[in-house]
Amino acid sequence: MKESPISRFAEPDESSLPSDIREMYNRNRAKIGFVPNVFRAYAKRPEHFRAFMAYHDVLMKGSGGLSRAEREAIVVAVSAENVCQYCVTAHGAALRILGKDPILAEQIAINWRTANLSPRLRGMLEFASAVNEPGFFATDADIAQLHAQGFTDDDIWDIAAIAGFFGFSNRMAGMMDLRPNTEFYSMGR
Repeated sequence: MKESPISRFAEPDESSLPSDIREMYNRNRAKIGFVPNVFRAYAKRPEHFRAFMAYHDVLMKGSGGLSRAEREAIVVAVSAENVCQYCVTAHGAALRILGKDPILAEQIAINWRTANLSPRLRGMLEFASAVNEPGFFATDADIAQLHAQGFTDDDIWDIAAIAGFFGFSNRMAGMMDLRPNTEFYSMGR
């Protein structure tokens, strides 16, 4: 079977990439055994790659009151609403691994609204989903409800930032016709 292109744009030859990006490729190969296609697609524009990955890492690996699994749940829920095959597949794998509950991860990927969620996770995803809607505007009542569920101002900021960033990411993946690595499909199952 012929391997499909990773996106509609040609990816750069790895040997031509700046050393910092090649190093990131190598770190990912050492950690997970392959280079995610999002890296390979964004490497076409090194300045975009660096900015995208830097903000991704701040949002997904930074300090704060949200767990790594909760952050991935936001990505999967928003990406499913935006019908982003790449992000649902890649971040679904991360959610299965980090959340240690592949059934719940699959439920979130298909339709988080019908998933068996804790009240905290449901409140978080309701807000993230609202952020993902056109014309979103948070009300004082929205913020108060999240505070009542135990979220701090920084947590609320992070929920909105993750949802907003992945709304952007989903649209870029759609524009690029970005394809998931086949390895993601079996991870965490």
